[in-house]
Amino acid sequence: MTIIISQNDWELVTAIQGHQYDVKDELDWMWKYPEELAKGTSRTIKLRSEVDLEINDCQFHDDIRLKLPERAHVLEYCFYLSGNYQSDDFSLGSGQYALYGSGTAPFEAFETKSSERCVEVNVHLPPETLLSFLGDSTGQLPSELAHLIRDAGELYYTTVGAITPAMQVILQQILHCPYQGTTKRIYLESKVFELMSLLVEADLTEREGKKDIFKLNNHDIERIHHAKEILLQRLDNPPSLIELARIAGLNDCTLKRGFRQCFGTTVFGYLHDYRLEKAQQLLLIGDMSIAEVASSVGFASRSYFATAFRKKFGINPKQYLINWKNSA
Repeated sequence: MTIIISQNDWELVTAIQGHQYDVKDELDWMWKYPEELAKGTSRTIKLRSEVDLEINDCQFHDDIRLKLPERAHVLEYCFYLSGNYQSDDFSLGSGQYALYGSGTAPFEAFETKSSERCVEVNVHLPPETLLSFLGDSTGQLPSELAHLIRDAGELYYTTVGAITPAMQVILQQILHCPYQGTTKRIYLESKVFELMSLLVEADLTEREGKKDIFKLNNHDIERIHHAKEILLQRLDNPPSLIELARIAGLNDCTLKRGFRQCFGTTVFGYLHDYRLEKAQQLLLIGDMSIAEVASSVGFASRSYFATAFRKKFGINPKQYLINWKNSA
């Protein structure tokens, strides 16, 4: 049996269960999974500069499918030491990592099997932290790293890879930190940024190797335009990239790279902009509330919808409505 959990459900479960704090460090706490759901714990350690280190170790009693809405996203890197994680677009398993840039995360669903113990180390950090380490004199990232920080309306950058021996050593040092209190926090912070340096190096090497010329034939172009029409037909419940590629008759790589060539943006970026433009039209008609408009075009969160709308049009939806009514 697979249990489907929404982000709201998950946040409610964690809030009810409560946390156990380290007596020597109030910024280090442990959350124990409810016995009905899983066996294991999730530990969060808040470091300097709003950096969060999370260590998860659990085994669910049933297969779990966690559904996440479109949402704003900070920089994140995840190391999977045990277990397998299947999403609509890719799968990750023991010995792999995923690097996510900042920007907007799309609708996603992750599935974990009950037969496997899952151990992972996650790091979350705001874009400003990365800029403080790698930014130039003007406060900008070097051009070869600019893809790691994107605007709220842009799909975040993602890449996956194999955990190297050097990464594995650092991960084991994190899991078996020999220190307590302030010394522990200094030690763990150094390890978190050591991991970041290895990930940045691996990402630069991979992207350098992918610089090639990608050409589309007429059939591919036709299929990509068909994929665009499918997106617009399923505005409130779009297919995953893998599903969209299958329906359109393309592989996912051709769809992603070809879509950018044809429309100058990513699949998700196109969908995101179209939703906001459709929302603008619906607001002008005046038959729906702001919450209803947001929901009808596929935004699960009204606050996120307002942020995205303001980013695109320079004004929030409520003020946009007021201005339009005053000018009518």
